[in-house]
Amino acid sequence: MYSLSDAMGDVGDLVGRAKELGYDAVALTDHGALYGAIEFYEAAKKAGIKAIIGVEANIAPNKHTDKRPAIDNHITHLTLLAETNEGYHNLLKLISISYLEGFYYKPRMDKDLLREYHGGIIALSGCAKGEIPKACQSHDMEKAEMLVRTYQEIFGKENFFLELVYRPESPTQIEINEKLVELSKKTGAPIVGTKNVHYLHEDDREAQDALDR
Repeated sequence: MYSLSDAMGDVGDLVGRAKELGYDAVALTDHGALYGAIEFYEAAKKAGIKAIIGVEANIAPNKHTDKRPAIDNHITHLTLLAETNEGYHNLLKLISISYLEGFYYKPRMDKDLLREYHGGIIALSGCAKGEIPKACQSHDMEKAEMLVRTYQEIFGKENFFLELVYRPESPTQIEINEKLVELSKKTGAPIVGTKNVHYLHEDDREAQDALDR
């Protein structure tokens, strides 16, 4: 519910539904913020489910402090997950800086900040709005490979994953996933499968669609 105009349902409902479906872990990765992290952690702990705290970060094309119309409003997404307590505190630092110094249309961070505060964080290549998936969609595999190696250098090879998003209704996402598999074979970057949760029950689809518009 903290991903405004995008998702429905509070964190208690999210954890309850995950428990109902037999999950042993679930992640919360709201857009550019950690507002729900404590509430989510407490609900998950009470339910006996592992809470994975993260954020769908907005990455500036150059410096997070640059604010040039028609250039610096073109952000990309990157999924960041706290693996350790250090990682959680680094996420807090990154999000705070993205608002206090990097806000331009949305809170933003850049690769230099990620290099400084990468400790304890696992990064995923993100959704179709991620920098690497966008390069795949543009059929620029040379750029995509370069980006993979850049993020491997930032987070460490064992802490950067290529994210295959499950969206069988989207031919674009299917094509991106296929190219990410190719990149994995070429770069050694491991793969992780994800599925965005924008609503909790099938009959919520229409309401979420109206919210998203």
